[in-house]
Amino acid sequence: MSRVAVIGAGIAGLATAALLGADGHDVTVFEANAEVGGRVGRWDAAGFRFDTGPSWYLMPEVFEHFYRLLGTSTADQLELVRLDPGYRIYFEGRDAAMDLYTDRSRSADVFEAIEPGAGAALGRYLDSAAETTRLALDHFLYNDFSAPGTLAVPAVLRRAGRLGRLLFQPLDRFVAGRFRDPRLRQVLGYPAVFLGTSPSAAPSMYHLMSHFDLDDGVWYPQGGFRELIDGIDRLNRSVGNRVVTNARVTDIRVEHGAARGIRYLDAGGTAQQVDADVVVSTADMHHTETSLLPVRSRSRSDASWKRGDPGPGAVLVMLGVRGELPALLHHTLFFTEDWSVNFDRIFGAVPSVPEPASLYVCKPSASDPTVAPPGCENLFVLVPVPADPSLGRGGIDGAGDRVVEQVADAVIAQIASWAGIPDLAARIVVRRTVGPGDFESDFNSWCGSALGPGHTLRQSAFLRGRTTSRTVRGLYFAGATTVPGIGLPMCLISAELVAKAIRGDRSAGPLQEPLARTAVA
Repeated sequence: MSRVAVIGAGIAGLATAALLGADGHDVTVFEANAEVGGRVGRWDAAGFRFDTGPSWYLMPEVFEHFYRLLGTSTADQLELVRLDPGYRIYFEGRDAAMDLYTDRSRSADVFEAIEPGAGAALGRYLDSAAETTRLALDHFLYNDFSAPGTLAVPAVLRRAGRLGRLLFQPLDRFVAGRFRDPRLRQVLGYPAVFLGTSPSAAPSMYHLMSHFDLDDGVWYPQGGFRELIDGIDRLNRSVGNRVVTNARVTDIRVEHGAARGIRYLDAGGTAQQVDADVVVSTADMHHTETSLLPVRSRSRSDASWKRGDPGPGAVLVMLGVRGELPALLHHTLFFTEDWSVNFDRIFGAVPSVPEPASLYVCKPSASDPTVAPPGCENLFVLVPVPADPSLGRGGIDGAGDRVVEQVADAVIAQIASWAGIPDLAARIVVRRTVGPGDFESDFNSWCGSALGPGHTLRQSAFLRGRTTSRTVRGLYFAGATTVPGIGLPMCLISAELVAKAIRGDRSAGPLQEPLARTAVA
């Protein structure tokens, strides 16, 4: 039985620990903050309960598979509701909003009403997205790419030409070749933002994202996303694992080229040392490499990191609002007309905060009466901005740094104007902001990135961070900054990749359900 130290108790850390504990290892998780969850946090104020991180529940089959590995199911762990319409979009300069559904035929009707022929084109687009999704799940997402032969299989080789085009053609060009109306192009291109990049930088392989929201559907766990974390934490503890909070890991101990444990500061600031046979870091990869590992054990140079793309930063705005807001659905997007300028200001050579900004608003009170007092609404606003911690930190009731609060004021006014809610600002009774500086200080995020390294060509699939360290034996990585990438489902898969690697399983597919124990060292 191996002694395992897991760094970080976000979803990836807890999921990794649960799988390794179920495999018979002796696992302890070390979390710097007072509570588990990482970015999947919760904030309560004046009867409002806010999710402070992820708010889209997509790829339900990935969650179901993870739960089944541990002998349970999604139905046993969560109360999910399907959102229909899935989301609403407001376009700058357009009076009418667009609602999109989880029923493909209804979404096709929406497309057709805007552009003749677009309904049928959407069907073909989603067929391609579904095929690409199946290929990704079977051969890429559950693959740590340590065995190149896993890609030399008929299903992949038959599609080699198509896969090459999907990898090297940007998503925006792929979409533009099928739809003319700029609104439809925006709808199908914007998922790139949830992958930490822009439609012009994301490979068109990621058009598969449209399968998840327009075919699989958009879901919501009643009680909020904290319910997801709390459930995985219970599963983690149920297999005998331990979680130590207020434990800020300061370094990974490396002896003779192998991980031998960690050092951390406890709640009182006292240095502690823990021996381990295996270390799994689910902390930000940049932080792990540049702060936790000795220089001789790092796999990337400073110059390499400077050439990388940390993904976007974000300003988050949490608002408790008196009265109802029927103009907003559970998920509502706001798209600027000058699309390319918006993204260039976030990702370009001379970054700056877009104004107006394309942004996202979540109103969970549309589906969950427990997140706001009666007669009130709960709003979570995400504004993509450059990954730059100097933009500042947020605060409560306008107490954040100047730029962050200015962004919040601007987007409140923008939502009020575009959605026809002229008295929105006057009805706000709770306000909290979060800025890139908070992501850097609270989560050791590279450049204050909100999501993780962008899914550009150079940072996707086998070019992304590795599951197994190339320089330190017994060191593994999980989370949004390594393979397969950004998002809650991807973090669950990254946990499974660690479990597979420790087993010596280099296959391309998921583990067999339920988790069958193997002999461990």
